[in-house]
Amino acid sequence: MQHAHPGLEEEFEALTQFLYMAPIGLVQLRPDGEILMINPLCAQLLMPLSPQGDLSNLFTALSGLAPDLAHQVSQFAPLHGVVCDALQLQVRGHGGGREAPRVLSLTLLKLDAERLMAMLSDVTQAVQREQALRQNHAWIHTLATGLTDYTLMTLDAQGRVQSWNPGVQRLTGHDRDSVLQRSCALFYPEGSMSPERLADRLDDARRTGWSLDEGWRQHADGSRYWGSCLLAPLHGPEPQGSSERGYTLIIRDVSDQRESTEALRRSVMSDHLTGVANRRAFYDAAEAELQHWLRAPRSLSLVLIDADHFKRINDAHGHAVGDAVLRHLAAGLKAAFREMDLVARLGGEEFVVLLPGANADAAEGLARRVCRELASHAVEVEGSLIRYTISAGVAAMEPGITDVDTLVKRADVAMYAAKHSGRNRVVRWDASLQGATAPRQAV
Repeated sequence: MQHAHPGLEEEFEALTQFLYMAPIGLVQLRPDGEILMINPLCAQLLMPLSPQGDLSNLFTALSGLAPDLAHQVSQFAPLHGVVCDALQLQVRGHGGGREAPRVLSLTLLKLDAERLMAMLSDVTQAVQREQALRQNHAWIHTLATGLTDYTLMTLDAQGRVQSWNPGVQRLTGHDRDSVLQRSCALFYPEGSMSPERLADRLDDARRTGWSLDEGWRQHADGSRYWGSCLLAPLHGPEPQGSSERGYTLIIRDVSDQRESTEALRRSVMSDHLTGVANRRAFYDAAEAELQHWLRAPRSLSLVLIDADHFKRINDAHGHAVGDAVLRHLAAGLKAAFREMDLVARLGGEEFVVLLPGANADAAEGLARRVCRELASHAVEVEGSLIRYTISAGVAAMEPGITDVDTLVKRADVAMYAAKHSGRNRVVRWDASLQGATAPRQAV
């Protein structure tokens, strides 16, 4: 029996001791994800995520949170370096509770051709503190800068404009008669601020002290600019004859900051391949809509979409063509759904659309339209015409649903029912699908 070199044994023992005593989760793995060594903290973080508690493969353990991780590793050409840095993974709670999701941070290093090192830590509290800090900074920035590119007005409890000043016309182009007693939604592009969404913003401001959002705004002539809108409840005595206080609305033109703001948003909340929202952005938005629904029920639907036989496209034409098809699909979804809807990529060839204010009939109608559109148009890649279809599942919020995962699962089951019914179609979840499960194999 041969003995290892004493120096190598000491090096291995030192590495093992470092792994076990490190204050963050550490795991050493092979390029295929097979785990070679793992410390207790990392095992503790991964165990709730792993199917049947299996910790033999990191990519399998994280497949529900980072489905593209194995692909990222396979596409990383350098002999060593950072594959991903501080990638935030949102962990949903189990058991149907309303607890806030946890956030894990993953950094993956390629050590050499045969070894990778992953660092995993729970950064939930740090992310919450960072969000609060960004909100406070935005509030201070709104008050302290841009004294010539803002306007201020008062709103009643329903969000109707109650005051006008020359600054309103200077910034938005609206004169007094076109503004007074009208909803402040008129400052947004048509279709992007529904009555339900405005009510949610007013409610957020009332509960938390203020509400800030940034995005496209619209001048009176229909042209757009990048603007920031800050809502804050009015303080002081209640209006005579009313038990409801109004609000202050500050609108700023921040077009000069759009590029940097959008770059930051894309780096954190956008899918790197298709440019639509990523998994984290979807769950953040869906959780917010759920909380609004629980306080004030209204129409809310979800469409889950999967490209049919996508593996065949990859196998026949290569991953570059497959990626082009996914970008084409994402662009088609963005064009087909409403401006206020959120289109996101969950991973692989699976997309989801969140439709605030849309009931199941409206969501199904939009899904059927995009299904027909994509089936009738081929995507040209490298001189070849690629035709593909999608299957979609629709689910709508209703009493008894208390978490986002339940709604997603219903849409998932409906989507697989569409696939098993012949693909290239849309199925809406109903009670007949209760208890059905969605298979995870490629279909």
